[in-house]
Amino acid sequence: MPAPAPPETVADLLVARASDDRPGLCHEDRRWTWAEVVAESAARAATLLALAPPGEPAHVGVLLDNVPEYLFWMGAAALARAVVVGVNPTRRGAELARDVRFTGCRLLVTDAAGAALLEGLDTGVAPSRVCRVDDGDLLGRRPGGVPSEVARSAAASRPEDLYLLLFTSGTTGAPKAVRCSQGRLAAIAARASELYDFRPDDVCYCPMPLFHGNAVMALWAPALFTGAQMALAGRFSASGFLADVRRHGATRFTYVGKALAYVLATPERPDDAENTLRVGFGTEASAPDRLAFERRFGCRLVEGYGSSEGGVSVNVTPDTPPGALGRPGPGEDVAVLGPDGSERPPARFDAQGRLQNAEEAVGEIVNRSGARGFEGYYANTEADRERTREGWYWTGDLGYRDDAGYLYFAGRAGDWLRVDSENFAAAPVERIIERHPDVAAAAVYPVPDPRTGDRVMAAVELRPGAGFDGEAFAAWLAGQPDLGTKWAPTFVRLSDGLPLTATGKITKQGLRAEAWECPDPVWFAPDRGRPYRRLTEQDAAALRRELDRHGRGALR
Repeated sequence: MPAPAPPETVADLLVARASDDRPGLCHEDRRWTWAEVVAESAARAATLLALAPPGEPAHVGVLLDNVPEYLFWMGAAALARAVVVGVNPTRRGAELARDVRFTGCRLLVTDAAGAALLEGLDTGVAPSRVCRVDDGDLLGRRPGGVPSEVARSAAASRPEDLYLLLFTSGTTGAPKAVRCSQGRLAAIAARASELYDFRPDDVCYCPMPLFHGNAVMALWAPALFTGAQMALAGRFSASGFLADVRRHGATRFTYVGKALAYVLATPERPDDAENTLRVGFGTEASAPDRLAFERRFGCRLVEGYGSSEGGVSVNVTPDTPPGALGRPGPGEDVAVLGPDGSERPPARFDAQGRLQNAEEAVGEIVNRSGARGFEGYYANTEADRERTREGWYWTGDLGYRDDAGYLYFAGRAGDWLRVDSENFAAAPVERIIERHPDVAAAAVYPVPDPRTGDRVMAAVELRPGAGFDGEAFAAWLAGQPDLGTKWAPTFVRLSDGLPLTATGKITKQGLRAEAWECPDPVWFAPDRGRPYRRLTEQDAAALRRELDRHGRGALR
């Protein structure tokens, strides 16, 4: 008897779970089997089918925290061949309205908190089609089993059907909506399940927001593929992380950006390693944070590389060096290119594994094999062309590679600094500053030099109870052997909390725009190698006059 065909769509994956009575979803103290999850999804799918114009999929904007309704509507869209638009609840006002309008939403699913954000905004969605999940108004959805029209729609689903519009994090520019088809997500589900050892008895804890690719692609999709259970956290909470893990018996989780750093900043307890966690998967955590997390919580971490766009495949292998992302996938010609398009030389490391030649080794990660995994941005051909120029896929990420071909992440392409005619990336400087025992997180970014190029500014979040000593900090920086001669910050901004996207990535746009003209305390070292002192109003006025005198008065 021939083996059954592998699932080609997300709808296929859901139909395969329609009779599965194993645990499928938990949130706080509520539980659903997979069969119940599919039934709830099918009931909402009937609403989407009724709304869809002939020949067009319905676009449904979901403006919710990580609550069960989010996953029910995700399932509904797959079964109804509709499109989920993950609306970012940290956006506000005109920008939030623009996201909803731009993506053509015909229905908005939200709750009281989301409705308050939408009040008075022109989203293009009629009030009668704003569905509140917390007041029982689900537009007449039908409870119970799978309606016949939903079953027909699910059977007719195709791999090329557009399924998700995922907004990019917008850490260095306006967010774009990434297209993801049912076929692409189904393929990711199968590949991730095998590559990262998902098991049917796993409990997959989801603290990262479901409107972002990390939670959907690295957790929900492979959980659906294997029949593992999803455990939702409404929002990420560093202080509530371990309690949630223990409450749900979580065996795996995902993270992004500084999430690990914030969990590590919570008070350590002798029983932290007494938990059910088996593995965590994420991106952009520092190597010291990963080692500290594994030691403290007894959980293996796998650091991956990827984005909602796709375009480059990087595989982690057992021999991947600490701090590396892995090697490119089979048949992929992935290079690290400088601003002039030339290939960067391999990285050199000292005996402690510290990068020695960042100035020449760091460049943009580019897939010269093409853009096969990239399905484009929604209604943004200019951004499509930028990503795929010369027939290559330009990731917009900076990195470097060692002699063995392992790739390392070095920040975003918008994170270049130019000091005294020398280009370098922000991420290596951030990693050095974050080695300081009093620093919980750091963001490095350029601010204008009065004459030309940039000065280096660092926004620093200290660990609880720590203070800042300008003389001691300058001396500590001087003792770091891998700190480039141009890298030391001229300005250090002390922040109670760095600005974050909803996925825990530091966003630098506001920091760059404010520069040293900000409400936080700023320390200043006008001469390299000198101790830092508090920036005074007189210092700030003098800097402003100097910028104006040289025609560089506009901060970024």
